[in-house]
Amino acid sequence: MTSNNRRRLAAGATLIAALAVGVVPTTNAHAAPAVPRATTPAPDMEGVVAALNAAMTQGAPGAMARFTGPEGVQVRTVGVRDRDSGAAMDIRARFRIGSVSKTFSSVVLLQLVQEGRIELDAPVNRYLPGLLPDDRITVRHLLTHRSGLADYTDAMFEHTVPGFEAVRNRVFSYQELVDLSLSEPRTTEPGVAYKYSNTNFVVVGMLIEKITGKPVAQEYQRRIIKPLGLRNTSYVHPDVRIAGLHVRGYLHPDEEGEPLVDSTEQTVSWAQSAGAVISSPADLNTFMTALMRGRLLSPKTLEAMTTVTPTDTTNTRFYGLGLRRYDLSCGTQIYGHTGTVQGYYTYAFATRDGRRSLSAMANTSNKGSANTALGGTLEAAFCGKKPAPTAKTSAQPRSFTVPAEPDLPERR
Repeated sequence: MTSNNRRRLAAGATLIAALAVGVVPTTNAHAAPAVPRATTPAPDMEGVVAALNAAMTQGAPGAMARFTGPEGVQVRTVGVRDRDSGAAMDIRARFRIGSVSKTFSSVVLLQLVQEGRIELDAPVNRYLPGLLPDDRITVRHLLTHRSGLADYTDAMFEHTVPGFEAVRNRVFSYQELVDLSLSEPRTTEPGVAYKYSNTNFVVVGMLIEKITGKPVAQEYQRRIIKPLGLRNTSYVHPDVRIAGLHVRGYLHPDEEGEPLVDSTEQTVSWAQSAGAVISSPADLNTFMTALMRGRLLSPKTLEAMTTVTPTDTTNTRFYGLGLRRYDLSCGTQIYGHTGTVQGYYTYAFATRDGRRSLSAMANTSNKGSANTALGGTLEAAFCGKKPAPTAKTSAQPRSFTVPAEPDLPERR
């Protein structure tokens, strides 16, 4: 028997012996030991319902949430979607998603970056000559809210209901909205600090239309809505209607005790590419999941989009390129966006791997406590039930509350 044959027989005997005890030997002496896969907490749907009910306690006529994960789809609804008819909240219904629209706009613009048609660190004025008074403001500054351009909605909605009624049926041009911003002092030097401003994404809409030669609505449809099969998502500006089954929105006046204002029908022309998209819980789950799984952007571009900087001193809230990140109490990081438009609060978030997502909505606005309450759905859905405190230790789990981060001025 040759030495080669002897080595083969010895190796075979070793393998047989290993299999007999259920162990397969590795051929790489430097291979890392197997690491057990981290257990994903089951969503606490009772906690989700508690958060929805809390939003109602704080003034929302109704609320709903839809969670997708390894266990499948779980939905919860409370209250009504129409105060006049008493129709119950319906998870299939459409609603205005407010500034979640910014993530849609960011995806379109970042696809144009991938196509080499625009550069993130180029001055905005290269593409829109003379639009802005400072050539230092770049495309990236817009997407990260670091341009220093004032948010025109602060003055527009200083008085909530009168401000809304003044623009409910008005149709603005992008230029008119930019002019409103430029009539006010800039908030910071370009790139210096985060300062949320709807003006940034009005300019993003202008860039999309200038570069493509097409309306934003067509680019949403061609690049996101049709490829993902989002059957309940639309951009109908300046039409005031929400087609089909939908949730009616109710705006809280600034004055305590005054009746809610039905704000469902409006052009949302004051926001356009910063906040005029209509969608549904299922479509928002699909959109955020597809985005995180790389169906809409290349790995390199998605990495840029999810590279974030803090928005405040809590070290739990961050902003990337048209995308928020929240760091929850259980250590889970979720990406997505919040939305506020008259009559609606929205949360749409997913984990970075896209395996879990949550969309939640309450049909009210100008009531920050209702917005904060609705944000409680995130902790419950992504972190699961909190462990019960034990008598042996006084240490408590780190709590995380999503404070009201309104995309419009809040007066209550």
